[in-house]
Amino acid sequence: MKNVIVWVLALVVGAVLGCLEIEWLNGLFNFIAAVYTRLFQFVAVPTIALAVITTLAMLAKNNDTGKIFLRTISYTMLTTVAAAAVGLLLFILVAPETLPQEVVNMGNANVDQNLEQLSYYDHILGVIPNNIIVPFTTGNVLSVLIISAAVGLALAFMPATENRDIVIKFIKGLQELLYTLIRALIWALPVGIVAFAAQLAAQVTAGVIVGSLGKYVAVILGGNLIQFFVVLPLFLVARGLNPLKVFRAMSPAVLMALFTKSSAATLPVTMSSAENNLKVRPAVSRFVLPICTTINMNGCAAFILVTSLFVMQHIAPITVPEMILWLVIAVISAIGNAGVPMGCYFLTLSLMTGQGAPMGIMGIILPIFTIIDMIETAENVWSDSCVCAMIDNDMPKN
Repeated sequence: MKNVIVWVLALVVGAVLGCLEIEWLNGLFNFIAAVYTRLFQFVAVPTIALAVITTLAMLAKNNDTGKIFLRTISYTMLTTVAAAAVGLLLFILVAPETLPQEVVNMGNANVDQNLEQLSYYDHILGVIPNNIIVPFTTGNVLSVLIISAAVGLALAFMPATENRDIVIKFIKGLQELLYTLIRALIWALPVGIVAFAAQLAAQVTAGVIVGSLGKYVAVILGGNLIQFFVVLPLFLVARGLNPLKVFRAMSPAVLMALFTKSSAATLPVTMSSAENNLKVRPAVSRFVLPICTTINMNGCAAFILVTSLFVMQHIAPITVPEMILWLVIAVISAIGNAGVPMGCYFLTLSLMTGQGAPMGIMGIILPIFTIIDMIETAENVWSDSCVCAMIDNDMPKN
């Protein structure tokens, strides 16, 4: 509780300082925010890799791993489908109108013409690793997960030799070293929160994050808020958990996600909050959270669905069966998101290109995607936290 109070105070201080519009101070905060983002990205990828490898390596000795994996997939699918369904329902109820053609034409300037050539197959190919180094250096989270799962399963089914035990012991030693670095970063996190809050406040004051597309933005943000404050807490209640208690424990991770706009960069804080605040067993958190960070994209599914429907209605009216079909496409696409910056935006752009939709609308959405991305990432991390809490609650206590 003491840490939460410190983080909230840091948030307030940062917001106030950012609103002062002092140029040199804003430059300093931008630098500090960039440093913190880089440091958390630095530990995020090895955190995912080592957590998945060590957990799967123990597959033969731990009968619960298979159950944990199945529950992770089940809860991920349920929460992601729920998020997309909420977005679809709001889209039908609010019914955003089409934009005038001259407005659409103005948005064409914001769309990189090279991006229009991307296809969804390009995103899938980008996930398949062709060497072991590039996924780690580029931060391609899904590729790292594939490599880690392969190595972990190989260790699990290798003959029980001395060499195998040495490899596993070495990997576990690296993991302990990594968690020591993570604890140091979290100890210094208030400084980063001040910088993140000041950076955001300065952008709002300067008019960088302004404007909206009215009903479309209301549907996107409204769906995220309903999923965050209503749907996910109902999942927790259904499993006998107190949503307020879970949120209080996981609030540092949610706050971090809001500013970094990266579930992967937030992962070290998410795992630390789950184990130290929520008291989730490491065997659960270190397996569930890296996977959820990669595939549990509630906010992304809702964004892809609502944005796709909003853009395509400029071509022709959309029927209810088509809406349901796009709900399925949005869920699958979100789960397959390669974890690149602005991944949801690029995925939607490539999907719309394949449909021959007017790309100018994506250009109009681009300037306001920053604030959308912040809220969606916070929602994704909150969903990861809920899934982890529910699975820990489901598994028998030893």
